[in-house]
Amino acid sequence: MELEWLKKNLSGSDAHELRTLVDPGHPELSVSRQCALLGLPRSTLYDRPAPVRQSTLRIMAKIDALYLDDPCSGSRRMVEYLAREGIPISRDRVRHLMRRMGLRAIYQKPRTTVPGDPSERYPCLVDLRDVTAVDQVWATDITYIPLQKGFLYLVAIMDLHSRHVLSWKLSNSLDTEFCLEALEMALSSGRRPQIFHSDQGCQFTSADFVGRLQAEKIKISWSGRKRCYDNILVEMLWRTVKYEEVYIHAYSDGWETEISLTRFLWRYCHVRLHSSLGGKTPYAVYTEPEPCFSRLELTISGARTVQ
Repeated sequence: MELEWLKKNLSGSDAHELRTLVDPGHPELSVSRQCALLGLPRSTLYDRPAPVRQSTLRIMAKIDALYLDDPCSGSRRMVEYLAREGIPISRDRVRHLMRRMGLRAIYQKPRTTVPGDPSERYPCLVDLRDVTAVDQVWATDITYIPLQKGFLYLVAIMDLHSRHVLSWKLSNSLDTEFCLEALEMALSSGRRPQIFHSDQGCQFTSADFVGRLQAEKIKISWSGRKRCYDNILVEMLWRTVKYEEVYIHAYSDGWETEISLTRFLWRYCHVRLHSSLGGKTPYAVYTEPEPCFSRLELTISGARTVQ
């Protein structure tokens, strides 16, 4: 009986769903026995996370805005910035909130070869000066999206030559699954990059994410020492999205966030003209049958047209 119950309930389930599998009204298995079979402590079963306070959400939104202006800020500098804004806060709390938001200060690390997972590491293969064609390099990153009551995470995949956003996905947790879904959406077009670049966040260094790229025979590139600006184009996208869309509208929930971001990113890729692309849209550059200009040449030709 217990074996049949396990097979029925654990099929396709992960750790986040274990609590929902417990059936208090089960005729033969008590709640204690169900928790024991699932490896779920009784205290976890009855625990209900408290909602994030409005005061904390306001501080997190302020940290996010300050981080966009100075991405090299760590917890020490962020404490000083917040104090200047009239928000007294301890460094420990700032460090906790930044970690919860997925924000990491950009600086030259003294050690980059720290042992542990992943056991295999990949070098940085990206130099923006050498990116001269579409599908040469795709890049990805995750950012924090504040809501009126809570927050979400946004991941996007961009073609670095055209700056076209190939796919994006929202999630309420920093897991690998929504990053994989964004990758599958980008690959569903049938096009493949030569190189896929990301930072060394646990989502992109996970076995599932790396294995999917290896299955497509795509070269993997990770930001390393002194290479923090190789993902600058995605960081510039985040700045545009937040200052021109997110901070203006103050989304109330995830549904409104997804609708508004869909509209904004579509205009960003299909309507908005980019001076760095010679006055073309990212989508137009990405879908050119035989692109024959580098980004520098496109920019120069666009400047001549304006004159």
